[in-house]
Amino acid sequence: MSNPGWGGAPDGGIPPQPRCVRHQDRPTALSCTRCGRPACPDCLREASVGYQCVDCVAEGNKSIRQPRTIAGATMSSQRATPLVTYILIALNVAVFGVTAAQSGSVMNNAAGSSLFADWALVPVMLAAPGEWIRVIGSGFLHFGIMHLAVNMLVLWIIGRDVEAALGRARYLSVYLIALLGGSASVVWFQSLMAPTAGASGAVYGLMGALAVILLRLRRSPGSIVAVIALNIVISISVPGISLFGHLGGLVAGAAATAGLLYVPQWRKATGDTAAKLGWAAVAVVAIVTIGLIAARALQLRQQFVIG
Repeated sequence: MSNPGWGGAPDGGIPPQPRCVRHQDRPTALSCTRCGRPACPDCLREASVGYQCVDCVAEGNKSIRQPRTIAGATMSSQRATPLVTYILIALNVAVFGVTAAQSGSVMNNAAGSSLFADWALVPVMLAAPGEWIRVIGSGFLHFGIMHLAVNMLVLWIIGRDVEAALGRARYLSVYLIALLGGSASVVWFQSLMAPTAGASGAVYGLMGALAVILLRLRRSPGSIVAVIALNIVISISVPGISLFGHLGGLVAGAAATAGLLYVPQWRKATGDTAAKLGWAAVAVVAIVTIGLIAARALQLRQQFVIG
């Protein structure tokens, strides 16, 4: 009887030198400090005490809890870069570049731009078929270079922290839901013929998200609440700013983040169950927001006949 890991002596003489359990053609005097099996240098990894074989290292890694964000997203060194924030900024800048090129102006890019005309959120236009692109597209349009610069600066400042706290997928979900929340508020409460554009609703949603994150971490949200209050005052005081778009985005973003962070806590869930509950809460907020937009579109379709 022979043992492939330790070699054998068919003739009953002196036992041969042990062989690596993974490479039977390699004699070795080394062994794993955890399981004791012989292993060649290629199959050993340095450990806190001695060396362990690759099988024991893999088994040990399974028992290590992977670090997660406060929202339950897995963390890695690669996520130190706020990639989603940078992509969102790039998309907004790219869309602005197209509208500026079409209009021939960076200050009055709305005039003469077919893309701006097709994507700007004019509530009454939702009565027509095929106009739903305005609900999302309007969140990537901006009235002039200053409008773009202010929104992108705030997105860069706040977005990085929110992305780090929530993780990329959850952060993007909150951003898009906040954008939809701003659109829902606009189509319900704003003038039917007034065009609305800008990432402000989504950015306000990130402000609300940051406030919820700070509360969940049991840290004072006073600073971000003061910023929100100041911006609401500006929205009320300065003509031409969409107050309803800002408030809708704020409420939707905060609600989605609260669902991510508090629903699993209320249910006392952990691990994958907590992650699923958080995503379910986000889905509920998204469904409600889209439902509000759809209900308003149906109402407008009944009110106006557009051929």
